[in-house]
Amino acid sequence: IDAMAAHLVRRASDFDVIVTENMYGDILSDLAGELVGSLGLAPSINSNDNLAMAQAAHGSAPDIAGKNIGNPTGIMLSTVMLMDWLAERHNDPKLKEMGQLVEQGLYQSLEEGVKTKDLGGNASTSGFAEAISERINQAVLS
Repeated sequence: IDAMAAHLVRRASDFDVIVTENMYGDILSDLAGELVGSLGLAPSINSNDNLAMAQAAHGSAPDIAGKNIGNPTGIMLSTVMLMDWLAERHNDPKLKEMGQLVEQGLYQSLEEGVKTKDLGGNASTSGFAEAISERINQAVLS
């Protein structure tokens, strides 16, 4: 784990998938999330050929629960990963398209400066989600 953590810090872009047991995976996924700017950005999916479970890498964040200040990016990107998994598993291009709309709306919002406090912005959790929803609606209607 110590050597892998050092490799991630030095050359994170060299890695796409890292297979490990749960505890080490948790350590490395938290490190990777922080390396990209915030643990709130990190998506996560656990899957095999038949089952998948998506979650934000940061967990439930009980210290900020109910305060409308959490960054929903991780859970949104986890949902995109789940839609991709389901689209492939069920040969459903509409699921893939839905995931792409969410991902594009999210990245467009960030590019336009809509950010939660952990990223230096002032958007609340619900405000950030509303901005993404607006961009998805714009994409669908155009």
